[in-house]
Amino acid sequence: MTTPEALKSTITRVEDLQSVVKTMKALAAVSIRQYQKAVQSLADYNRSVEMGLQIALKHQYFEGDDFGEFLGNFNPKTARLGAIVFGSDQGLCGQFNEQIAERAIAYFHEHNETIDRLSIAAVGARVVLPIQASKYEIDALFSVPSSAKEITPMVQELILNIERWREQGEIDRVVLFYNHSVSGSSYESRVFPLLPVDRQWLSNLQNKQWPSNVMPTFTMDWQVLFSALIRQYLFVSLYRAFAESLASENASRLSSMQAAEKNINERLEDLTGQYRRQRQSSITGELLDIAAGFEALTDR
Repeated sequence: MTTPEALKSTITRVEDLQSVVKTMKALAAVSIRQYQKAVQSLADYNRSVEMGLQIALKHQYFEGDDFGEFLGNFNPKTARLGAIVFGSDQGLCGQFNEQIAERAIAYFHEHNETIDRLSIAAVGARVVLPIQASKYEIDALFSVPSSAKEITPMVQELILNIERWREQGEIDRVVLFYNHSVSGSSYESRVFPLLPVDRQWLSNLQNKQWPSNVMPTFTMDWQVLFSALIRQYLFVSLYRAFAESLASENASRLSSMQAAEKNINERLEDLTGQYRRQRQSSITGELLDIAAGFEALTDR
C-alpha cells in the first residue's frame, strides 16, 4: 500500500510537470501570435508584388517560351518533381508532422510520382521519419527557424537549393507541402505549386482592372523588372509557407499542452484525494492507538 509520504512525493513531481506544461502552453500561445502577425504583414507585401506584376503585364505580356526558368512547359508523364515538406524540429506537437507527411505521400501516389523522378527537401528533422517510413528518400534537410526574424535566411537557403536542383536537372517543377493555420488550435494541410508559375494566374492579373484611372509606368527594362517581381513572388510564397507552418506547429503544441494539462489536473485531483484519505487513515490510527493506550492505563 502506498504511504502518505510516497504520495506526497508523487504529487510534488506532478506539480512540477504541471508547471512545465503551463510554461510551454504560454510560449506556444505567444509564438502563434508572432507568426500570425508575420503572415498578416506579408499579405500587404504580397499585394504590392501582385500590383507590380499587374503593371508589368499591362504593358507587355510574355510570349512563347520567354522566362522558361519560371514558366516553362513540362510533360506531366516525365517531369521531375521537387517537393518541399514543412515539418518541425521539436516534438510535443501531436500529429503535426505525420499529417503533413501523409498529405505529401498521398500527393505522390495520386500523381504517380516515382522515386527516380522525385527530390524531397524536408524542413524539420521530425518530418523525415514518417516520409522515410513510406520508402521515400530525403534529398536535403533544413532546420526550422526559431523566430520570425530567422525565416528570411532560411527562405534564401531554400531558394539556393531549388536553383541547385534546376541547374543539375533534377527537377522541372516545385510543390510546397505545409500545414495552414485555420483558427485557434486547428490547422489543415495545404499543397501549393510553386514552379512553374501559374500562367492562368498571370493572365488574370493582366486582365484585372486597375483600381485608379491612371496606370503607373516604369523606365527599367521590362524583362529585368518582370524577372525581379517573379523572384519576389517566390520569396513571398516560401516565407508564407514557413510562417503558416510555424503558426500551425505551435497551434498543435498548444492543443497538446491543453490536453496534457487536463490530464495532469485530473491526476493531481486523484492523487490529492488518495493522500488525504491515507493521511486521515493514518491520523485515525494514531488516535485509536492513543485511546487504546489510555484505556489500558486507566484499567490498571
